[in-house]
Amino acid sequence: MIPHFCNHCRIMENKDHHESGAAEPREYVAGGGAAACGSGGREETVVVMPITNIRASGSSTLGQRILLAANYCSLVVGSLAATLLSRFYFVHGGSDRWVSTLVQCAGFPLLFIPIYFSRRSGAGTACASVLVPRLLVLCVLIGILLGVNNFLISWGVSYLPVSTSSLLLSSQLGFTLILSALLVHQPIRFPNVNCILCLTLASVLLAVNSSGDAPPGIVHSQYALGFLATLGAAVLFALYLPLVQWTYQRPPAVESFRTVMEMQVVMEAAATGFALVGMAMGGGFEQMGTEAAREFDKGTAWYWATIAATVLSWQLCFMATAGLVFLTSSLNSGICSTATLVVNVVGGVVAFGDSFGGQKAVALVLCTWGFVSYLCGEYYKTKNTTTAAAAAAGIQLNH
Repeated sequence: MIPHFCNHCRIMENKDHHESGAAEPREYVAGGGAAACGSGGREETVVVMPITNIRASGSSTLGQRILLAANYCSLVVGSLAATLLSRFYFVHGGSDRWVSTLVQCAGFPLLFIPIYFSRRSGAGTACASVLVPRLLVLCVLIGILLGVNNFLISWGVSYLPVSTSSLLLSSQLGFTLILSALLVHQPIRFPNVNCILCLTLASVLLAVNSSGDAPPGIVHSQYALGFLATLGAAVLFALYLPLVQWTYQRPPAVESFRTVMEMQVVMEAAATGFALVGMAMGGGFEQMGTEAAREFDKGTAWYWATIAATVLSWQLCFMATAGLVFLTSSLNSGICSTATLVVNVVGGVVAFGDSFGGQKAVALVLCTWGFVSYLCGEYYKTKNTTTAAAAAAGIQLNH
């Protein structure tokens, strides 16, 4: 029997049917295959063509590749700049952790810029998914979780060197692997387990070296508090990534980058609200004026320039993180975040002269080893999957 294409199963007709506002089209599993379709009372063999997109396959348009590259660049620049500027704030006299928490999400109005241009380009024609009440509630709850994560990061940065906090935050990849397996059913293989073990050993080494790593003026109890706060931030950020991916996959599924940015606005607005409540309770608004005028040793102009630059840097970081989760997966976004943290370690040594003894060097090697181990595992898995799919498709068409 010669296979043919059923008119009801054509991908282009599904697409046109969806864009016309009619009922939802049938969903097909990527990878190709044969299916039976009734037509005129007789059973026919149908070739079901795979649905391709940048998240489900390796194929993409030029615009999608540019968008993905822009998100990668934004993550690297934003993560490095935000980490160094946050530490710069505390090193030169800043002391309010609620201010440090606020600046991480207060720049969310800047996200309306990519939203505006995506509308101009027609990148998202569907109605904003955040208007769905259940999805709106999920975004608000995730935003509050993000606010708590930002607060823990502020505590960690205020007490720890940049190199130490970055190495500790890299443990979020291990937590992401575990939580991704639980929430979005990401399979765990040997390279993943090896990665988790390496990151855990690196954290243990940093804990053992805590007595000689504390910055000047920081006592052991403060260092321990910063250590635990940073580990807590790693756990919450690891939970944040698969939760965002899970939210994107909940019906109605998120299908445009514009909608991703609109959801990110809601999340960051909720995180900003959390920080504003904390500042109001702790008198942080008056503290900002005092810090700018008297406590920040670089002067008032430098203080507000630091605040503004930190706001912009964090927005680049969060926008890229959300974009990578949408375009790839929560696990890939966590991997990229871990890679930038290794760069941050070097940045802390260069910018602030962080101590870099033998134990911290071994911790960096373990983090890098775990990261490379995971990448190699993913490379061979993708290669084997692609080869098997191509072979299966060739056999099927030959039959």
